[in-house]
Amino acid sequence: MYTRRLLLSSIASLGLCVSTGRLAMAAKLQPQTGALRGTIDISGYDVIPNGVADQSQAMNRLLNDAAQQGLPVFLPAGDYLLSGIVLPDNLLLSGVPGRTRLLHAGNGRFLAGEGLGRLTLFNLVLDGGGKSLGDEVEGLLNLRAVKDLTISNCTITGSAKHGIHAELCGGRIDENSISGAAFSGIYAVASEKLAVTCNTVFDCGNGGILVHRWEAGEDGTLVSGNRVYRIAANDGGTGENGNGINVFRAGGVMVTGNHISDCAFSAIRANSATNVQIADNQCLRSGETAIYSEFGFQGAIVSGNLIDGAANGIIICNFNEGGRLATVNDNLVRNLHVDGPYIHDGAGFGFGIAVEADTVVTGNVIENAPKWGLMLGWGPYMRDVVATGNLVRGAGGGCYVTVVEGAGTALIANNLFQDVKDGGILGYRWNEKTTGDLMTSGSEAFAHLTLSGNRVA
Repeated sequence: MYTRRLLLSSIASLGLCVSTGRLAMAAKLQPQTGALRGTIDISGYDVIPNGVADQSQAMNRLLNDAAQQGLPVFLPAGDYLLSGIVLPDNLLLSGVPGRTRLLHAGNGRFLAGEGLGRLTLFNLVLDGGGKSLGDEVEGLLNLRAVKDLTISNCTITGSAKHGIHAELCGGRIDENSISGAAFSGIYAVASEKLAVTCNTVFDCGNGGILVHRWEAGEDGTLVSGNRVYRIAANDGGTGENGNGINVFRAGGVMVTGNHISDCAFSAIRANSATNVQIADNQCLRSGETAIYSEFGFQGAIVSGNLIDGAANGIIICNFNEGGRLATVNDNLVRNLHVDGPYIHDGAGFGFGIAVEADTVVTGNVIENAPKWGLMLGWGPYMRDVVATGNLVRGAGGGCYVTVVEGAGTALIANNLFQDVKDGGILGYRWNEKTTGDLMTSGSEAFAHLTLSGNRVA
């Protein structure tokens, strides 16, 4: 039976539990509210917010001591003038979001780290001010061989080269704002299972997010949920610059769920990138081809992307260089134009989806393509192409197909062409149209072609 003493004891215990819970919650919140328990005391290091002098030597001492003691470093809000900072192993460096600003003093490299097991940077502003970084580094934040890298919720701006240069790194680069880099926002080369997610990259001179390798090989980088816009091609070229996301020689890369707009060349360009997956991206107002898989790749999936405004929509090409094996499905491609950023010496601009070898093209919708909706092959470079169940409406020609000697087989079936000025399916020798509409004149003269169930509405 309950007694008065037992009841009072229970009430006291309940109060103790509630108090303990509040204390536990307060402990969890302390790092965010400024209590900073467990961080190194910076007061003895002459690292002062809004100091007018260069604090590089003092900052290097602070970071080294903190890493050796296993303590995080928290920098209060304010400006810190720095250069030549060497980031030590096991460093955790943070600040007040948007208010802890590390400013480049202009004496060569800014922040660099190499051969680290773990490095964590978050809630910092890194501002290069466009000042020279010297010849020994490639980025405002220059990292090499960091096994477990975390860069999160940082603002990185004004680099005279790349914003982040990460070579041989693993870990994650996420939820950062990166802008005003003379080269690219993020240059990840020879990565080890890196994730580049939910960043905003804009107003960069030559590229947005670059995933490269020195030699072709497995890479496995994930590029997902990023917003990339206003990417220029200040150093010119015919596609090496000016891309929102560029994958080069890196195998097994996934480019998914990104929003990319206003790039001088491609929204997404995969060059010699085997087993690349490009899915569910939104690509707006690309200056050249919106999505490319080109040169010596084997294996590409391009699916579920929305493309609005580009010179060309999607190109899977360079069978002559070994480019083969792809699926292109369920994409929406619209509002293309014939004006590109250079004089094209091949098929030109103004077509929706072009493929060459060992590729299935199905379930796509292409609207307003001034040249062709679909383009199958180029000269003799076509092998085992299937184009089924696509809708092309508002195009110069519904489907270009090569009829040059030596071209491989193509199955073109159950496609619907609406408002196509030159006809539904047209035979070409390179850029020369050599047949009428094969849907009405017949394709019997071309043994490599099989046409069935197509319709012009």
